Amino acid sequence: MLARHGDSVTVLESHFLPGGVAHAFDIEGYRFDAGPSLWAGMSEPGTNPLRQILDVVEEEVEWISYDGWGMHVPEGYFRFTTGPDAFVEELRRLGGDDDVRQWKELTEKMRPLLRAAAAIPPLALRGDYWAPVTLLPYLVDALRHAGPGVQALQGAFTDVLEGTVDRDGFLFKWLDYLSFALSGLPADGTMAAAVIYTIGDLHRPGCVIDYPKGGGGAVIAAMGKGIEKLGGKVELRSHVQEIVVEGGKAVGVKLRSGAVVRARKAVVSNTSIWDTIGLIPEGAVDPKYIEDSMDTPDTGSFMHLHLGIDGKGLDDLDIHYSVVESWSVPIDAPQNMFIVSIPTVLDPSLAPEGKHLVHIYTAGNEPYKLWEGMKRGSPEYEALKKERAEGMWKALERIIPDVRKRTEVELVATPLTHEFFNRRFKGSYGPGWRAGEAEFPGCVTPLKSLLHCGDSTLPGLGLPAVAASGMSAASTITPVWKQLGLLWDMQRRGMIESKFNDF
Repeated sequence: MLARHGDSVTVLESHFLPGGVAHAFDIEGYRFDAGPSLWAGMSEPGTNPLRQILDVVEEEVEWISYDGWGMHVPEGYFRFTTGPDAFVEELRRLGGDDDVRQWKELTEKMRPLLRAAAAIPPLALRGDYWAPVTLLPYLVDALRHAGPGVQALQGAFTDVLEGTVDRDGFLFKWLDYLSFALSGLPADGTMAAAVIYTIGDLHRPGCVIDYPKGGGGAVIAAMGKGIEKLGGKVELRSHVQEIVVEGGKAVGVKLRSGAVVRARKAVVSNTSIWDTIGLIPEGAVDPKYIEDSMDTPDTGSFMHLHLGIDGKGLDDLDIHYSVVESWSVPIDAPQNMFIVSIPTVLDPSLAPEGKHLVHIYTAGNEPYKLWEGMKRGSPEYEALKKERAEGMWKALERIIPDVRKRTEVELVATPLTHEFFNRRFKGSYGPGWRAGEAEFPGCVTPLKSLLHCGDSTLPGLGLPAVAASGMSAASTITPVWKQLGLLWDMQRRGMIESKFNDF
């Protein structure tokens, strides 16, 4: 966005691959996604912040659409299908008529909140005193839909469920699962706006889910191209060691190589809050800010299993599955929930002919303490890696019973892998601030000309949220008249219109 506005932009990426946690990598003819596997709201213009960014820089990605995923839950197997009706029948089968009644009451309760949330485009956000100028017209529209109740969007999703959804029923368990899949926190810690937006998107008429042809790496490539065609640069293997501060202002960064990159307007950190603090020179900001930032609670980490398998006879697979082992323990209990992606179901080009690519992971529920202090590659590490991967193998066997015999490429990743390759503090999924108890900070920091974006800032974790935070940081650096011009242009082109008027 800054490159589009005419600024000179340089992205400094520590890894030898671009994309951060969303990067893609190639092994023996397979193109694996390291991070997100479920993309929604991307195949048409609308309210998804990442889609809006691609529209802003006028870059295209080819999307393959599908309509749901498989669920293995304690009650048995069902297929979640998008749209307004299909879920109701599965809910009736698994939860009963009372759950269906509660669902219908909940959708009525959420309707004004959804329209309020969708009324404020991320492109209107900024973190300085000009924010009311860009935000006010959209905020008025949000208040028109939801009135004072719009405040509920910032609270925990369970506050919205209170008095409508029975905590002992299947519906509540499903919504708890959906919340955790979105944010790495259960429903009582997930911001209501994120869940309500997702529910609205999945259940609107004509809804589909999307997967990028060429894998997640195609999205990263499009964003990199968007920067470079506008005169910006993406520098790989460029590890930032320190933020350079002069006269109480961030004026650039020093790389591990010793080189210094100067910044005329601003430095924007996309690392986590803990890692960003480690880059600020001692004495440059108030020690209380440092202390509070380092006390930020963290979520759990990941286990990943990347497989290349023989695909012979596997003709009835879905691209996605979730496996929930038990409802009697918290949804975020270790090894309780697994997410499976088999993108070759839609895009066979991601693997050699006749093969399937499989990615199964535990997102945000693997304890870092189990791994802390271990050396990658040591016998102790390899033994624990094999032990902790077993849960993923067993979950995967529910979908492909003979998957072990079919496996030709096997890669197991742990919290230490996540920490090393993605530069993630303790391999964490991100900050664990709980909605209603604490708020994600905005993009502005106490150090002049240092801005922050990514999952440690508003609106939080997850790919759309991270994209929105980057938009906010870019807009804060941009003169307000340029931001208003971009908003007008995107509205004129129909690129930021809500899709939820018929939800």
